[in-house]
Order: sequence, then structure tokens, then C-alpha cells
Amino acid sequence: MTKNLTTPSILSRKYGLLSKEEAEEDAKQIEESAFAVASQNYEKEPDGDGSSAVQIYAKESSKLMLEVIKRGPIAKDDGEQMMAENAAPANQTIFDISGGRRAFIEEEEAEDLLGPLREPRNSYTRICFSNRSFGFGAARVAVPILVSIKDQLTELDLSDFIAGRPEAEALEVMNMFSSALEGCQLRYLNLSNNALGEKGVRAFGALMKSQNNLEELYLMNDGISEEAAQAVCELIPSTEKLKILHFHNNMTGDEGAVSIADIVKRSPMLEDFQCSSTRVGSEGGVALAEALATCTHLKKLDLRDNMFGVEAGVALSKALAAFPDLTEVYLSYLNLEDEGAEALAVALKEYAPSLEVLDLAGNDITANAAASLAACIAAKQFLTKLNLAENELKDEGALLIGKSLVEGHGQLTEVDLSVNSIRRAGARLLAQVAVNKPGFKMLNINGNFISDEGIDEVKDIFKQCPDMLGPLDENDPEGEDNDEEAEEDVDDEDELESKLKGMKIKQEE
Repeated sequence: MTKNLTTPSILSRKYGLLSKEEAEEDAKQIEESAFAVASQNYEKEPDGDGSSAVQIYAKESSKLMLEVIKRGPIAKDDGEQMMAENAAPANQTIFDISGGRRAFIEEEEAEDLLGPLREPRNSYTRICFSNRSFGFGAARVAVPILVSIKDQLTELDLSDFIAGRPEAEALEVMNMFSSALEGCQLRYLNLSNNALGEKGVRAFGALMKSQNNLEELYLMNDGISEEAAQAVCELIPSTEKLKILHFHNNMTGDEGAVSIADIVKRSPMLEDFQCSSTRVGSEGGVALAEALATCTHLKKLDLRDNMFGVEAGVALSKALAAFPDLTEVYLSYLNLEDEGAEALAVALKEYAPSLEVLDLAGNDITANAAASLAACIAAKQFLTKLNLAENELKDEGALLIGKSLVEGHGQLTEVDLSVNSIRRAGARLLAQVAVNKPGFKMLNINGNFISDEGIDEVKDIFKQCPDMLGPLDENDPEGEDNDEEAEEDVDDEDELESKLKGMKIKQEE
């Protein structure tokens, strides 16, 4: 960055050339700002591989470099070029100390780290203290600084900022920060990874009670129980502008889910809702489904790893009509079974025209529900990712799913049908479909019952693009029952075509 900022160019002739010292300081500020923006994006995509964050980093750093070049060197009063002390790029608005290893921060270090926030007329609107554990001393340094800048703050990240502290100290630090920040008008608040529980939630009461403009709220991995969920519901006065609510990996349960459902009901602008791994059963699932029906702007829905069961799955299918803009739906490991999965598939086919991601892994879905799933998938021409892993679709189901993907689906990049008791014929068809998609990246059919001959056939299909085929190290060519006769029956091409035609008729009906 420094070299680019000090290299003569058309722009430098117009705006002036920066000195090496000036460019080095600007480059440091650009790197920190771009890294913070990219990190924020990565936090919102916990299942991503980081590639989008890298792209955002490159784009943001390029934009900031161009702004610095156009700003040109800063001149002294006597006309000489100089860099004003602690000057930052024109739109430097993010203060982030989360980089580096996770560590405790004490009073002396806090004085140094938080120094830039004391600079008069600084333009920071987002602060991130994540990954640094604040004790009493550091909190005493931070409080007056936060009081002085709270009116300009719009984004606050206090995720994982009391790690390893005794409960009494952690609660007092949270109270201190909450009181200092009371009255600030935030659009973004992240309190994740703090083992809050009800005591922690109420320790942030002053801050939460003063929030009327939140657009993004993150409470992930906070040990939020039924009582803590009720406290969140009580404390936040308004969620009318809320667009993102992430509530992953908590201990909410059914009663807590009812409280979260109350928040959802008061969030008509909600676009992205995550309530995964929260121990929610059928009653809570039904409550959430009914509340979500009021969120007509929903684009992303993530309810993975709960205990919904069939009843909650059916209730959710009835709510899907309210989501015309839905693009991502993650409903894996919900105990949906065939009845719940079919109800959802029928609704999604009808009401989500722009669906890009469909995840129904681990739901005990059998070939009996495959026709409904295939009809839904065939209609979703914008699909990029399909995950039906860890079900019981077998060859009959896999063949129907494969057939549903043959026509169109030009944006498809990933298909996962691992651990589905699929044999040679199903694996072969899925492979043939995958290699014919122009931008396809990964087919996962590991953990199935594909014969050695079938494995050779699949690998041969991918011989020009082996990286598109996932590992097959957990495949069991013998099958769970070592039924050779069943293998021969399934591999009979004429019989397969006959079965497919019969299933297709059923699908169309």
C-alpha cells in the first residue's frame, strides 16, 4: 500500500504525491479499516469459507487508497507537506482492537489502545472491543472515553469482551459499560460470546432500554436461558427497525422461544433471523413459526439444530407464504420427518421464487418424500446450494433429486447428498448432473453405499474436474446389510427407468 501511495501517477500529478512517512501512516489506517469491515462481514457468515471477506477487504482497501490519493498530502501552515498527527483516511469511522490473539487488557494497556478515541473531533462511529477481556482497571479507562463519544456511535461490538473474568467482575464491567453508553442511538449491537445469562442481560439493561433504532442485534453463544430471553424481550423498547436478529447457540428452550417470538412479532422489517442450536422443541417452534408469519421482508431463515418435530415443521410451512423475498433457508436437524419435509417443500415450491440455498439435512427424510422435494427443487431455478445430507433418500430419492436438477439450474454450485444410503445408480446420475453445470464447485456423496465399480464410474465422470468431487473415504461398498441382490436390482437400468417414470407421474400429480 505504501508503495502504491508514493508511486507517481496521473492522480498524483493532479492531487500531489505523498511522502513515504505520510503514506506509511495512511496505509496502516487503511489496513485496519478494511480488515474491520471484512471481519464484520465474516462474522455474519459463520458457515462461509472466508472468500467473500477477502474480496470485501480488497475492495474496501482499494476504495480507501483512492480516497487518500485524491485527498493528497496535508500541508503545514508554511506550505510544506506533512501528515497531521494521527490523521486517518477521510472516512475512517471504525475503531477496532479485536485483531491479534485473544488477551486480557488491563489499565495501562487500555490507556494506550484507546488513545485514538480521545482525539478531538474524531469521526469514529463504530467501535469493536471484541477478543480483548476488560477488567476493572481497563473498564475505568474506557468509561469516560465512551461517555465522551457515545453520541456519535451507531455501531457497537462488545462480543467476547469479558472472557475469563470472575462473575462479579464481569457483571460490574458490563454495568459500567452499559451506564456509560446509555442513551446512544445504535443501529448495530453485538453482545455475543459473553456467557451473559439473565444476570448479564440485565447488567446491560441501561444500554438496552435506551435503544429505539436497532437494525442489527447479535446475541449468539450467550448462555441465554428462558429467563434471559424474557429479560431481552422486556428490556429492548422497540425493534420496529430491526432487520437482523441472530440468536445462535443458546439454552432458550420452548418458553424462551416464546419470548423471542414476541420480539419477532414486533420486528416487521426483519430480513435475517437466526435461532439455531437453541434447544427449542415443538411448542417453541410453533410459536416462532406463527410470529415469523408477520415478517413479510424475510430473506434469510436459519432454525437449524432444534427439536421442532413434524408439528412445528407444518406450522412453519404455513408461514412461508409471507416470505416472497426468501433466498436462504436452513432447516437441518429439526426432526421434520417426511410429513414436515413434504409440507415445507410444497410451500417453498409455491412461495419462494428466488430461493438460492435450501438446507434440509438430517431430518429423517425418506424416498417417500422425494417426489415433493424434487418438484420444489425443479422450480427453484436460482438455487446455488442444496443440502440433503444425512437422510434416508436411497437411490430412488437420489434419482428423483438428480432428475429435478437436470434442466436449468445454471447457478448451482454445491450439492450434498452424503449419508443417504445411495448406491451406484444414484451416485452416477448425480455425478452426471453436476459436471454439466457451468459454475459447479462441489458434489458430496460420501458416506453412502456405492459399489467399487460405482466409485470408479463416478471418478471417471469427474476426471476432467476432480476438485469438484468431494472425498469418498467414508463410503461403504458393502452397504449396511450387504444385500447383493438389492444392489443388482437397483443397478438394473430398465427397472430404474420404470421406477423413475412412475415416481415422475406421482410428482406431477
